[in-house]
Order: sequence, then structure tokens, then C-alpha cells
Amino acid sequence: MKRSTVNAAIQKAQTIFAQHGWILPPAPRWDVTDFGLGNFEREGLLLINLAEEIEYCEKLMLAFQDQVTPAHYHKQKKEDIIARFGDLAVQLWSVSPDAATGPDAVVKINGAEVSVPFGQIVTIPAGQRITLVPGVWHAFWSATPYCVIGEVSTANDDANDNFFINPDIGRYAAIEEDEPALLKLVSDQ
Repeated sequence: MKRSTVNAAIQKAQTIFAQHGWILPPAPRWDVTDFGLGNFEREGLLLINLAEEIEYCEKLMLAFQDQVTPAHYHKQKKEDIIARFGDLAVQLWSVSPDAATGPDAVVKINGAEVSVPFGQIVTIPAGQRITLVPGVWHAFWSATPYCVIGEVSTANDDANDNFFINPDIGRYAAIEEDEPALLKLVSDQ
């Protein structure tokens, strides 16, 4: 992933956050990734770690239409994903998406337990949330031109608790330094 792509994504995010009145805390930790797949516009995500504590984590994310966060699950992390602006599409599986079929995935939508058929896509409108427990496979993207997404979760370990279906995926992108960095990324530290 080129540093110029990272910088452009950060500038676009800063503009969008300003338009919507999202004021970031001092020194948030930025993360821009193409998951090592080389096509940020197709498979990518911008994340900002707002709080990183032993017990919990809070993130703000930005996804664009047709920009997928690939299918993955967590062994430890329980997370609430909140659509803050725009509509978020979330595809769910109870077991690996490689399986032909599987039981329903059990999640909570706005606090109410829901069974979602294997591989089904649910849309989370702005202001609503979905709670994912460890072991539930999920992929997501914006169902509108872009979606500002909040995440509140148990302790976050991006390096060791993201299990992607695609073995070619790396959680952090290798950066090609084609211009100076606007900000230091989580992966730069």
C-alpha cells in the first residue's frame, strides 16, 4: 500500500469527520489498511483507536461503498459495531464461510437477540448497533456512499485476534514510502 494512498484516506476521513462534527481526542492512533491485498478501494478500512484499555477498546472507523472488510472472526473480542452515519451492511456466518451451510449466527441487534441465517446480510442503519460475540464470522461494508462506524469492544488485540478466511490477508498493510507520512500509523510504531 502506498503512503500516498494512506495519506489521501486520512485527509478524506478528516474532511468527513469535520463535516459530521466528529471531534477526535488528542493523539488518536490511526490505522489504514488494505489487508495486504493491494487494493484499498476494494478491500480496505480506516480505523482510529480512540481508547485502548486493558478491559475495553473504542474505535471510530470509516468504510466506503464497495470497500469490504473481509470475512473474519475473533476468538477473544466481543464487539458492538454502531453505524454512526450511513448504513452498514454486515454479512454473518456461524462457522467458516467456506462451509456450504451452517447454523444461524446468533447476534444482538440493538440489544435484542436475533438468529441470522448462514451467510445472510443484515443492514444496520445509522444510530443502530450489532453485537458480535467471539466465533461469529463477519464481513462488512458501507451500504451507502460511506459509513462512519463506531466500535466498542472488549480488549483489542489486532495482531493476534483477527482470523481471516483468506490466508493471504495480513492485518496491517506493508507501506511503500512514496511520500512523507501525514500521521504515524499503529503499524508504524
